[in-house]
Amino acid sequence: MHITADFAAAVGKTPLIRLNRLSEETGCEILGKAEFMNPGGSVKDRAALWIVREHEKSGALQTGGTVVEGTAGNTGIGLAHICNARGYPCVIYMPDNQSPEKVEILKTLGAEVRVVPTVPYRDEMNYQKQAGRFAAGLDNGVWANQFDNTANRLAHYESTGPEIWRQTGGGVDAFVSSVGTGGTLAGVAAFLKERKADVRTVLADCMGSALYSYVTTGEAVMSEGPSITEGIGNSRVTDNLNGAPVDDAVQVTDQQMVTLVYRLLREEGWFFGSSTGLNLYAAAEVAKDMGPGHTVVTMLCDGGGKYQSRLFNREWLAEKGLNPD
Repeated sequence: MHITADFAAAVGKTPLIRLNRLSEETGCEILGKAEFMNPGGSVKDRAALWIVREHEKSGALQTGGTVVEGTAGNTGIGLAHICNARGYPCVIYMPDNQSPEKVEILKTLGAEVRVVPTVPYRDEMNYQKQAGRFAAGLDNGVWANQFDNTANRLAHYESTGPEIWRQTGGGVDAFVSSVGTGGTLAGVAAFLKERKADVRTVLADCMGSALYSYVTTGEAVMSEGPSITEGIGNSRVTDNLNGAPVDDAVQVTDQQMVTLVYRLLREEGWFFGSSTGLNLYAAAEVAKDMGPGHTVVTMLCDGGGKYQSRLFNREWLAEKGLNPD
């Protein structure tokens, strides 16, 4: 019998799926890591598990201790699942520009959710900084700190990267990923570069972020925005992203992302969120640049269910000047 022991043991080992239309159009194999098949529904389950586990190993997180985090949603959802499985209370600070579905999921999972005004990272009332201060005042509590806690990057170096390498038989030519914390791209890129120095690693960036500029010019300068994408893009270089072996970057507009998300839904049946749509658009651009015959891997971060009221709401899109057709 092949039996998975518990929630934590179910994290990772996700399949690699061929995106047929994009592969046919580019002449490359465009493959997506099906992270929506993690037990908490997103790629962030990996970071959540590693962060909690590393805090346990260090002794910072004791029995009954509280886990606190500032998150746009998916990391919080992953943490809430892990905390339930391990018996920790969970407190989540979330900016008020995220989909209401994420807030409701977190509440259903039993997390205490504190929705706060959206302000830049430099502001002391930024949701991440509020989470850090609250955690620091607890007797038995830890701040997950997904942006600068490199247990996040380690999760992908130890799990996602090796999985991609095995699943492609070492045949991966490029890896493309959007960045919020930077953990996914940094961890996978580091692992793949150690095995194959010429594998191309590419940051996929939304508008209203400074990371495209950082990779292409060395200066973190914000692009025109904002973007409707959630959980990706950043105004700064996090500790997880800092020093990552990234070769290039692709910038994707909201309309390009929306068009592709709806195409994949109608033509192949895939129901993806915005970060996945951005990843796949960028992967196709990388494939076109490299030419036919290459294997390009990206992340299918989560499903579309958490974005029903926004990305899949035509009236809301129209208010943003976006057209799914």
